[in-house]
Amino acid sequence: MRIEELDSGQRPTPEQMNRSRTSNQQALEVAGRIIDDVLEHGDEALRKYSLEFDKVRLREFRVSDIDIIKASKSVPKSVQDALKSAATRIKEFHMRQIQQSWFVTRPDGALLGSRITPLESVGIYVPGGRASYPSTVLMNAIPAQVAGVTRIVMVTPPREDGSIDPVTLVAAQLAGVSEIYAVGGAQAIAALAYGTDEIPAVDKITGPGNEYVAAAKRLVSGDVGIDMIAGPSEVLILADEDADPSFIAIDLLAQAEHDPKALTYLVTTDEDLVDEVIERVEYYLGQSPRQEITKASIDKNCIVFICPDLPTAILAANTVAPEHLEILMDQPLELLGLIKNAGAVFLGPWTPESVGDYISGANHTLPTGGTARFSSPLSVDDYVKKTNVISYSFAALQNDARAIEEIAGAEKLWAHGKAVTVRFEDRGED
Repeated sequence: MRIEELDSGQRPTPEQMNRSRTSNQQALEVAGRIIDDVLEHGDEALRKYSLEFDKVRLREFRVSDIDIIKASKSVPKSVQDALKSAATRIKEFHMRQIQQSWFVTRPDGALLGSRITPLESVGIYVPGGRASYPSTVLMNAIPAQVAGVTRIVMVTPPREDGSIDPVTLVAAQLAGVSEIYAVGGAQAIAALAYGTDEIPAVDKITGPGNEYVAAAKRLVSGDVGIDMIAGPSEVLILADEDADPSFIAIDLLAQAEHDPKALTYLVTTDEDLVDEVIERVEYYLGQSPRQEITKASIDKNCIVFICPDLPTAILAANTVAPEHLEILMDQPLELLGLIKNAGAVFLGPWTPESVGDYISGANHTLPTGGTARFSSPLSVDDYVKKTNVISYSFAALQNDARAIEEIAGAEKLWAHGKAVTVRFEDRGED
């Protein structure tokens, strides 16, 4: 844990924030070679990398309906009920994001509008192997289902016996996933982007992954749609003298346990609070079953910014532009309007980041690495496309002809202007 003191009105620097570039050159090179191999050799390359990286030899990648049924029988009812509750909340939240196509008609007869249609197919990457992330399945697949996507494909790395975690399969069934393939890594992204004999290509890829998955998504972007380039997970906690140090400590650890590279920030106006938080971090760390990962993250990537006043604390938070931002201050709702950059904001002591990860219904796929300055959480909008619709009457074109000709002339694009005037020549119009 590193402590930084900010002067009044001072922004933290990228170095103070431990921010690195989202592009990892080594990962890009490795991912590029894997993508080229999959493009050339298809499923043969997928099997080679499954053996190399996942230590499993697979004859078929697609998970059968029988395997999914078996999975549902092996998962405790309490877990299934929790997933069903989460799925219901997520669906309710995202139903409110649905937009309708719209059309307007001007008095001169011109019709203009925006037509909204769902994507035909999407691929969802779900980290797997030794880990289980059913919440990622729900958060990525349910908005696609709500948007009206008809083909929702899930890829996830297999376990060493070639199987997929049963809880992940149950989540996929709840979320309307239509195809599941036991393949992970950059090779899975390549398969989704370009297709193989066994895995048909999709229109867009969403979901988080390791640095090689992120690099692969960056490389295929443009040939296929992607949601975002996800970096290490992060949380920033805004706290004052009223905050409970135990709440702060455990919420920092909750983020740190994701990954040694996870970033955790405490921004506070109360210097005395820091020692109490450090003491509680050490106490809870001793209880963690993921102590090695969590400690590595806290030691290297936990930064405390001590600020002389509230405006400097708010400035620091907006500069970090974190994935998750918790406000553990007096009257947190009154401070919400001051927060300009954050993937998700959690207000008050009874709203740990965990509720956003699992059960609130709001999406937990959020912009990382400061990209909350210009990006938004995953939503129904990510699974639809908008088409502009334009229909002019003769009178409407006549009204706008002069303006079109003037702008075309200014851009020295003769045919643009002529495309208008030629329509009036046979009618004896200028």
